[in-house]
Amino acid sequence: MYSLDEIEYEVERLAAVIGASARALPTFGRSEDGARPHIEVDGSHYHYVVVERGEELRRETTSSLDELLYYVFEAVTFSMAMNYEAAHRVESQDCRRLIFRRQIELLSQLSPEWAERESRDHDRILREHPFDDLALVRATLCEQLRRQGISADEAWRAACERRPLPKM
Repeated sequence: MYSLDEIEYEVERLAAVIGASARALPTFGRSEDGARPHIEVDGSHYHYVVVERGEELRRETTSSLDELLYYVFEAVTFSMAMNYEAAHRVESQDCRRLIFRRQIELLSQLSPEWAERESRDHDRILREHPFDDLALVRATLCEQLRRQGISADEAWRAACERRPLPKM
């Protein structure tokens, strides 16, 4: 078992590889609450924990340091990818196109296995919720129709007729 200090050192080392800010990283041994993850270590397990307003939202428990680091950097790279997308937004495409691509790029710098694992998760998400490059166009059209006095339901139906939803 690695100590909290050793884990913190490894997290900071990996964060430097991808340029992650210290604020994006978890805390160690204590929660700041506010949904910032923290790491706990007990006698035989590592815990990746997210607490918000005193309520535990997520706890991943593992005996593998690699697994713990994956949990940390899956979240860190997702946050970085979201920031990247916001700065490079393409209005005519589903924001997840940039987010997913950037997250895989970042994870690949740390571990090809982590990148592959996350890529499989992205594939699962997209099977259930395909890319929708017309979402913003449809939403804008819906809002325009609402301003013309059309009910929300009717505006949505009309927007979807003109700009169809993706097929599952």
